[in-house]
Amino acid sequence: MCGIVGVLGSHEAAPILVEALKRLEYRGYDSAGIATVNDGALGRRRAVGKLVNLSDLLVHDPLPGKSGIGHTRWATHGAPSVSNAHPHKAGPVAVVHNGIVENYRELRAELAGHGIGFETETDTETVALLTEHHMSKGLGPVEAAFKTIDRLEGAFALAFLFDGQDDLIVAARKGSPLAIGHGDNEMYVGSDAIALAPLTNRITYLEEGDRAVLTRTSLEIRNEAGEIANREMREIKLDQARADKGGHKHYMAKEIAEQPVVVAEAIRSYLPTGGDQVVLPDELDFTKLDRLTMVACGTAFYACLTAKYWFEQLAKMPVEVDIASEFRYREPPITDRTLALFVSQSGETADTLAALRYCEGKADKIVSVVNVPESSIARESDIALPIHAGVEIGVASTKAFTCQLSVMLMLALKAAADRGTLTDEELADHAAALRGLPSVLNTALDENSTIRKSAQRLSEARDVLFLGRGLMYPLAMEGALKLKEISYIHAEGYASGELKHGPIALIDKHMPVVVMAPRDSVFDKTVSNMQEVMARKGKVILVSDDDGIADAEDGVWSTIRMPHVHPSLTPILYSVPAQLLAYHTAVAKGTDVDQPRNLAKSVTVE
Repeated sequence: MCGIVGVLGSHEAAPILVEALKRLEYRGYDSAGIATVNDGALGRRRAVGKLVNLSDLLVHDPLPGKSGIGHTRWATHGAPSVSNAHPHKAGPVAVVHNGIVENYRELRAELAGHGIGFETETDTETVALLTEHHMSKGLGPVEAAFKTIDRLEGAFALAFLFDGQDDLIVAARKGSPLAIGHGDNEMYVGSDAIALAPLTNRITYLEEGDRAVLTRTSLEIRNEAGEIANREMREIKLDQARADKGGHKHYMAKEIAEQPVVVAEAIRSYLPTGGDQVVLPDELDFTKLDRLTMVACGTAFYACLTAKYWFEQLAKMPVEVDIASEFRYREPPITDRTLALFVSQSGETADTLAALRYCEGKADKIVSVVNVPESSIARESDIALPIHAGVEIGVASTKAFTCQLSVMLMLALKAAADRGTLTDEELADHAAALRGLPSVLNTALDENSTIRKSAQRLSEARDVLFLGRGLMYPLAMEGALKLKEISYIHAEGYASGELKHGPIALIDKHMPVVVMAPRDSVFDKTVSNMQEVMARKGKVILVSDDDGIADAEDGVWSTIRMPHVHPSLTPILYSVPAQLLAYHTAVAKGTDVDQPRNLAKSVTVE
């Protein structure tokens, strides 16, 4: 959520800031702005809507200066408007902020007691006003910023810029990520490394509670206690080719098409060529564990629900799955023979990170499945398992989901091997199937034109149901989520057997029902539920393999044909038609596929 950039450079800052903010568009935003210092004077420009509006404003009203900060805002406190857009300015200080200041009402009341008024509806304005107040009492910029930071409660990443100070940025983080980039006599600040990638590959990640003082030639970091903290500078590798659309109309289309490649990379990372054993860090021993607790949000939560089937069926291991925002407040008991597993694409999801911290000191091990190895969740885990999906720009997760599934299936196979619940022949069978998965995904992508035709019909609906049993049940929920995320069509995913316990009341001739039904052990029961839909004139889109379609296609509205695959791999394979259905439906409706309204890629606030 939100994007922060800052630069102390040798060239005009405004175009650098805008380009960096463009690389953060995937996070979701509804307004944008920048501030610079030029000849000692602090100035700013802000605009509502897309970054092109800010760019247009800067053409007609330029903002010179070689020092600056920028921000893309996703509204929390206060509606999207120019006055609520960042940077917020109060006298000699400008501030950009990602997160939520939970005690802003208290701070507002305190400031009002000093006769200080407010111009916006935001919590961030209190940060600027409080800093200005401290400076009016004689404190210097750094001391004033630090004193303000000490008063803030909640989650935040902050960058301060000051009037008369063209070689100074103060930055801080608590709960929201922030990175420092090192250049040649230049320094940068960014919400993540993607924003800074073309500027530098030398990155220092601030840790929880850190605050930093930047000049063009120096960086001083202090921890929450005020002590000097030496944080590691890392040289990161970021494949810039994966951060553009690669000839596709949308990032989402590109990322769907990349799945055979990135899933193959994920499999190679944990299943070495020529072997049948999944290789994971030695300290992960499932014979010492009684149960597994899995925690995530959104699409990652549905990946966990899928993995629950694998762990229970393959490794005979009891599993609990929780939504992170509920887990952290439910305060569940965690024994010392529990493995706590946290799944997050960004590795910065606020609720998931808080849940992880709840498990510290309680669980035997904390393991994370993440796409960003340098993220907070990865760094705070005992073991971090990268999914190797590469940069995912589209807000609706696609390749990260299939890579999460692939890694968790291999984790379940490791558990089965450790616990002796699968024979060597069965493990070899699974390994062979995994190695063939990229080819099968390519075959699924070949159905793109057929899926587009089904999506054209789906785009006229107001409501859609997704049905599935077994491993297809979590995927039904994920398919429904994808559709409503980007097409704004109301959709719900249900276990097929639950149809007659309520949802069947919704079925009529206007209701499309997407049935995910490979020819597996529960196929006949799923088809029986599908017949109940068609008996009430519901329009069925059947997603199945050749055998399933041959047995059940009579009377269906349309079919989507998938290749045969090992039963354990069906949720990974059937993710492709679920994603393509959502994508083509959204394109047909003309919605913003990559940046759907009200959504953000990385949810770093509660």
